[in-house]
Amino acid sequence: MNTDPLLNHLVTAIIVIDGDLKLRYANSAAEQLLGLGSHRLTEHTIDDCYQSLSVEAELLTTAIREHQGLTVNAASIVTLDGQLHTVDITLTPIETADSEEQGLLELRQVDQQRRILQQLTIDAQQQAAQYLVRNLAHEIKNPLGGLRGAAQLLARELEDEEQREFTDLIIEQADRLRNLVDRLLGPQKPSQHSIHNIHEVIQKVLKLVQVTLPNDISLIQDYDPSIPDIEMDQEQLQQAVLNIVQNAIQALEEGGEIRIRTRTQHQVTIGTQRHKLALALSIIDNGPGIKPELMDTLFYPMVTGREQGSGLGLSIAHNFARLHGGRIDCTSVVGQTEFTILLPVKS
Repeated sequence: MNTDPLLNHLVTAIIVIDGDLKLRYANSAAEQLLGLGSHRLTEHTIDDCYQSLSVEAELLTTAIREHQGLTVNAASIVTLDGQLHTVDITLTPIETADSEEQGLLELRQVDQQRRILQQLTIDAQQQAAQYLVRNLAHEIKNPLGGLRGAAQLLARELEDEEQREFTDLIIEQADRLRNLVDRLLGPQKPSQHSIHNIHEVIQKVLKLVQVTLPNDISLIQDYDPSIPDIEMDQEQLQQAVLNIVQNAIQALEEGGEIRIRTRTQHQVTIGTQRHKLALALSIIDNGPGIKPELMDTLFYPMVTGREQGSGLGLSIAHNFARLHGGRIDCTSVVGQTEFTILLPVKS
């Protein structure tokens, strides 16, 4: 029985490699994942078919030659076109009729399941955090208002300009704390939306950042001009994109490039809803990457990996995406960090 048609119907990428990691077979899902045709795939070794894999090639070779199975969950693979995927890897040693050592490599993409679970977890935990912050903000604002009012009354009674400097300082710091609390809270309800083009939003952001952009950082625009206009709060999305781009700039301390890419995706699940079409706006930098221990709490308020960071930029961006019925995904390895804002496109 010819098994090729059956294997080509699988959504799991199936690859057969020998002890030297040369490809002997690849099904349709493997071609789609790696972005290469089967004829081209079988002309190379497996490590020539991607930019990076979080599993060492020597580990695969050893498993085949020692006839040991291998399983790696949530491995990262960057394909030749620069796309980052998360896959579960299973290697099963097999013996052929001529006793040649080979291995059956299964690569099952778990990006979608991982992102859905991650989004539901982040949404639940962020709602709990915002509930706590709202209660805390209420407790802070009341005495803060009284403190500011008392400082204003005291300033009127003082004739000495030097003494007024201290009351001015109290008022200034009270206003700063109030602004911080307001930023922590952010908008909690959807605002009025109107039809706009996402590229207009991006161009406004680029005009803002190019004024102070370091000379050793280049911005690359990679747009799909066929993307339809969508309903949005233009200012909110502009702020969300701006926050992520500024984070990317700050991550490139030694220079580099930031690519802003727009594409459409079909059959995308956001939260518990399935959308036929979604806009994917990606901000990609080639910096050092995000520390793994920060990935699960990246969008929480006050979480930051920088000494001078406030930890509010990504939290605000995530909240604005949520108010548009969308989400933000993040993948990061050394040399490539990608934030993708996904927004549903209504037909």
